[in-house]
Amino acid sequence: MLEKLLDVEPPRIRLANTPTRGHWLRYGAAGPLPRIWVKRDDHTGSELSGNKVRKLEYLLADAVAQHATHVITCGGEQSNHARATAMAAAQLGLKSVLILRTDDPAKPPAPQGNVLLDRMVGAEIEWIARPAWRERNKLLAIAADRIRDAGGRPYIVPEGGSNALGSWGYIRAMMELVTDLEGIATPDHPLTVVYACGSGGTGAGLILAAKLLALESRGIRVAGVNVCDDRAYFLNSIGQICADADERWGLNANITDDDIDIVDGHVGAGYAKSRPEELVTIRDVCRSDGIVFDPVYTGKAFHGMLQELRRNPKRFGETVAFIHTGGMYGLFAAADTMAAVL
Repeated sequence: MLEKLLDVEPPRIRLANTPTRGHWLRYGAAGPLPRIWVKRDDHTGSELSGNKVRKLEYLLADAVAQHATHVITCGGEQSNHARATAMAAAQLGLKSVLILRTDDPAKPPAPQGNVLLDRMVGAEIEWIARPAWRERNKLLAIAADRIRDAGGRPYIVPEGGSNALGSWGYIRAMMELVTDLEGIATPDHPLTVVYACGSGGTGAGLILAAKLLALESRGIRVAGVNVCDDRAYFLNSIGQICADADERWGLNANITDDDIDIVDGHVGAGYAKSRPEELVTIRDVCRSDGIVFDPVYTGKAFHGMLQELRRNPKRFGETVAFIHTGGMYGLFAAADTMAAVL
């Protein structure tokens, strides 16, 4: 099946520094929890740090093939995806338009963290209120029409880069993980690959590859800790991305709800909102291992994973392979919040 995947893999532009390394955490190693191995996808680049660049390799290859002049995408005010899209666009000579939600568009956030990088790279930012987020796809289309009317050629990148084409970024990443985990995962010593689930594209790629490569027979499973919305939402969104990929490339993965493990119940105070105990986890991992998680995605997902393990140390098998999907720049905008636990 690996050969078939490589045969139908769509074109990509090399943007990420891959393969990324992995290593064991010292954090929790002396306690009752399973050992935790970390895949360092925060090392995919500097300006493009994180998981989004893997998806953008395919999405922006498509944009270039269509002779786009602009890329348009959307996200929260400290969106890692929007920053990575704007940076990648600049590297390819394209302009970027970012539609970002915030509490008060009349008083947008200060230029710090990802917003600072968005502005440095010259992205056009359209601030919208949170209620308008429900109309984000319509707003993306309106922005595209405006660019066409001005003589440009827009390319819309969906929220999080999460569609069937973007999911190839984590189909390929799972191929890396198979090599990474040789000798760690076996049928007699199973492990779970755990990731932060925020828009579904990373999960869709991992799940598609796991099913198509029959990785459960090798002792490798996949679970996502959702940092927003709920399990039902991600069963639908991931299922749809996988179905679209099946139809477009004839993968015949036939992903069902039984293939999608969403570890719900850890959204906490809400998307991009942190509880003190989550911040303490971020602090403690940094102090034990020198690894920086962010409070929106990786920190919240890692904390949720720990809560599950404390309730049931066998929840994810004998070992956990946690994918560090980046997010450090968003942490800089949360300095005052983090200061309370330092």
